[in-house]
Amino acid sequence: MSGASAASSYRVRFGARSDTAVLVPLINVAFIPEQVAIEGDRIDAEKLQPFFAKGKFLVLESSDGVVGCVYAELRAGNRGYIGLLALRPELQGRGLGRLLMARAEEYLASCGCDWADLRTISARNDLVPMYQHLGYEEKGTAEMPAEIPLKIPCHFITMSKRLR
Repeated sequence: MSGASAASSYRVRFGARSDTAVLVPLINVAFIPEQVAIEGDRIDAEKLQPFFAKGKFLVLESSDGVVGCVYAELRAGNRGYIGLLALRPELQGRGLGRLLMARAEEYLASCGCDWADLRTISARNDLVPMYQHLGYEEKGTAEMPAEIPLKIPCHFITMSKRLR
């Protein structure tokens, strides 16, 4: 199953704090490849809570339950931020990440955002081409916060896409 046919058996909805117990392991499994550069899990239940106050999770569900998510946040200057794109590993390559990104972009545009911004870590060189394929352009770099326990030197790559 691929593309539109795969997407038809899934539903996207806004997440709620009650989804924390399924979102934490989903995000952590999806972010295991970052562990080449960053020590430990990406998120825990406590660190997830502020995201619900500042933005929205879009949650992808199937008959098996929650299988993916993406975070979208309204920011200053008619800009939005997209992050924490996560999909169960066995479902990657079926267009579901693209579906989640499109829904996050639609949400941001409907709230008046002209641009969507995201960032990825330099150690994940596989992600830049993926986001470029979705229309994002590299805009620069940013330092990693000191509180992130790095195994190797790396930085953020910032990317943006015009939404409207």
